[in-house]
Amino acid sequence: MIEVRGLKKSITNGAKTVEILKGIDFIVPQGQFVAIMGSSGSGKSTLLGLLAGLDTPTEGQVLVDGTDISRMPEDELAQVRGRKIGFVFQSYQLIPTLTALENVMLPHELNGGSGDGRARATALLTSVGLQDRLQHYPIQMSGGEQQRVALARAFVLDPPLVLADEPTGNLDSTNGQHVLDLLTERQRDATTTLVLVTHDPQIADRADRRIILRDGRVVADEVAVRV
Repeated sequence: MIEVRGLKKSITNGAKTVEILKGIDFIVPQGQFVAIMGSSGSGKSTLLGLLAGLDTPTEGQVLVDGTDISRMPEDELAQVRGRKIGFVFQSYQLIPTLTALENVMLPHELNGGSGDGRARATALLTSVGLQDRLQHYPIQMSGGEQQRVALARAFVLDPPLVLADEPTGNLDSTNGQHVLDLLTERQRDATTTLVLVTHDPQIADRADRRIILRDGRVVADEVAVRV
């Protein structure tokens, strides 16, 4: 599903060049849940941005479902993101002027609106326990509820890949656990590939595999052993 080949990312500030990623290689098969871990500055958020096609690598390739998105024109890249990638952000990224239902329907509308997007969005919001919040705006919902809306939005088009950046980072432990339970349940039911950035070992323990970064390099790639 995802193949990363020789991925490097540098930024230049005046005469100084800083290497953020220093040659990353890995393959994530369809349906696997991978946690990317590392301390602040390890390069994990930069890596997630490259997997999403939100940034361009200095060297190397990112293949999503066999398609190299590394240097794809923006119009083509937007189509790939729309069809194949769902996103869950730490800060929810909901549109404040749209209701919960409208926020979840938005990717469907942006991708042509074929089929019954309203029914699909309603079913997803119901599956995350928000059937009574369909017409509520983000300001009228708690942080946990907003993140559940974001989760439903990520899955509305049944993308083969979902990328999550610290999805429980702004939540208390109870709401964070609930959101993580819903995310992993939805991922397994849909056989979606899930790549999640976290600094929390307890969250990473839920994954099928952990990739640990340090100073822009992979220092461990561990498959979970279930007992």
